[in-house]
Amino acid sequence: MSDELFSAAPRGGALVSSDGGVPLADRMRPRTMDEFIGQEHIVGPGRLLRRAIQRDRLSSIILSGPPGTGKTTLARIIANTTKSRFLSINAVLSGVQAIRDAIESAKRERDLYDRKTILFVDEVHRWNKAQQDGLLPWVENGTILLIGATTENPFFEVNRALVSRSRVFQLNALGDEDLAKAAAMAIGDKERGYGRWRLGFEEGALEHLVRVADGDARSLLNALELAVETSTEPWPPADGEAVFVSMAAAEESIQRRAVLYDRDGDYHYDAASALIKSLRGSDPDAALYWLSRMVYAGEEPRFIFRRLLISAAEDVGLADPAAIGVVEACAAAYERIGLPEGQFHLAQAALYLATAPKSNSSMAYFDALAAIEKERAEVPNHLKDASRDADGFGHGEGYQYPHAYRGHWTAQQYLPDALRGAVFYRPGAQGYEAGIRDEVLRRRDAQLAAYLAGEDGQEAGGGRSESAWKARVSAGASFALVRDELMAALSLKRHENLLILNGDDGLLAREAGRMCTDGSLTLLVREEAALARLGYAFRDTEELLRPAMARCAELTELAACAKTAAGHNSFEAIAATRLLEYAGTNAGVVLSSLTEAFRSSRFALAERSAAARGLLPALAAPRLSAKLYEGFAAADAHFYEGGAAGGFTPDSLEALIRAAGLTLRSLKELKGSGERRLAERDAEAWLTIDSAYGAAMEKALGAEGRLTLLEALKTIFKAGPVDWPWSWIIVAAEPTGGI
Repeated sequence: MSDELFSAAPRGGALVSSDGGVPLADRMRPRTMDEFIGQEHIVGPGRLLRRAIQRDRLSSIILSGPPGTGKTTLARIIANTTKSRFLSINAVLSGVQAIRDAIESAKRERDLYDRKTILFVDEVHRWNKAQQDGLLPWVENGTILLIGATTENPFFEVNRALVSRSRVFQLNALGDEDLAKAAAMAIGDKERGYGRWRLGFEEGALEHLVRVADGDARSLLNALELAVETSTEPWPPADGEAVFVSMAAAEESIQRRAVLYDRDGDYHYDAASALIKSLRGSDPDAALYWLSRMVYAGEEPRFIFRRLLISAAEDVGLADPAAIGVVEACAAAYERIGLPEGQFHLAQAALYLATAPKSNSSMAYFDALAAIEKERAEVPNHLKDASRDADGFGHGEGYQYPHAYRGHWTAQQYLPDALRGAVFYRPGAQGYEAGIRDEVLRRRDAQLAAYLAGEDGQEAGGGRSESAWKARVSAGASFALVRDELMAALSLKRHENLLILNGDDGLLAREAGRMCTDGSLTLLVREEAALARLGYAFRDTEELLRPAMARCAELTELAACAKTAAGHNSFEAIAATRLLEYAGTNAGVVLSSLTEAFRSSRFALAERSAAARGLLPALAAPRLSAKLYEGFAAADAHFYEGGAAGGFTPDSLEALIRAAGLTLRSLKELKGSGERRLAERDAEAWLTIDSAYGAAMEKALGAEGRLTLLEALKTIFKAGPVDWPWSWIIVAAEPTGGI
């Protein structure tokens, strides 16, 4: 073991032959991130791993992926760039003593020189549990930063405790374009490759090597080396000579790799996942295919039945409560009959689940579990056991016995006080569950009404009135819906770079941070206070995972601010809520500047539409003369026309999108309403002469008319809550011509 990860490759004229020395694949290993080919999803501009390597801020990581995808190469690049001491171990060749030596060496380096040690362990899954456990305390206390490389799924082949202390990066098989680039580099490199000779290939020969390498750069370069160095005699020829590689030589130099079903490895779980997802997706043909593939490979039928029983509850659930009984009966029949006839019962269970209606409403259990972890609530007094403490403490007092009521049900509170109004179970709309859905929702509404009727009627400022509670529920539901629809429109992948604009409210930040775990998140806000608030919200997040945040008060400078904040210009997606509303008459200019700056980014925007149009005139009508009402209604309608002040329409938003050079991918309107308690100050805010709305009303109706409206609205708002609508438009767009 040495501080040097790899010995230096031969230089200059020291090129080696195929029967000895350093192979081409090792000579051509990239030495810097700029030379690295492929894996853009983890080492492209702005990606988490690239930033960590460039800043020398690496934490323990595990690199997982097929052979020849760059795991060891990444380790070499880290070794060349880090200021930390670098040690390497091959798990196939090293045992417990090598681990002890590495730890002792790392401790000395830390104690004497205050220098970190990075330990690269190739084929880390080859170590047994005791060997892997030997690293745990030293990884945990920071004595060692671990870089593990494995061709297996680390979540199954590496100890869970070691995985939990590391960040896992999945490397994918390289594409043909990446492999062709690697071959071209080897062919043209005069120092490490074949650039000293004039290489020629029969039509299709090089493409054959690339195609059959099947995503493995090492396999490609080994085949290229064999094909080139056996196509002329002797090797190496004189500099400048021509070397021609025929199709026959290319075909003899590489063979296709066999694909096997590993019952104990990654494919075992992948095939099971494919089966369950086919059942969940109601595709009986795919379900039978994956089932038969697993059985053919020798999969244990009891393992399959366990997965089917889980699916019966998780994916079918109350849409067909009989499903779990059918699968259990098939499993019992298999135990009595065995193979081969037991395959009929496997097939029947799978077909039943694939064709059954679906509901995942049982997931509500985990919502309730999360609520328990956050809130240790007291059992309501009327639900407590009355048999022991009814006289002394009044336990059970006020309990309403459901069987004494019509329909064996009464609107009664069963949740703790702190969770009143909480919703966990959301009934589905298929099968059996569709039949109980309406009744469940009706009863829930009645329980809510009973809860509200029991309040003491405090004003909204007290936080306990029925209108205040309903307003919170309505607003929270609408904004959560907007967030979910916006994130769905983005279709984010975990390795992508996302830019959030106008992000002062923090609505998208946490959700986006959870989705872009291997990419990056950049957040621009308008107000300085928002930076402090969001910085506090992310204070417990690892530094490398925190969003890059900056204030940008001028919306026309968003592109420049984003580049400065992120340190790059590579954003796959851009999202914002109410961005164009804040831009006002400059909305087109702002959107066009963004599309010009980020030509390959897709956009998802949420903008409010004019849901309140006509609402105030309708509320005030009973207290206005016919003439004043007609004037008010006309002035209100004129104010909301064109989207300048009252939000957008689908047509006006689509026109902005197209004018900015984008193609609309989807447009969705979200509408709803909720009770809202309004006060005199709200009426004054609308109808003050300083507001755009108040100024418009005075222009149309005169000062006396505006003041009459103000008094009418004050009186109406005092009377109680009003049903207040909300409406949003969610649009997704991409550059014209696609990305």
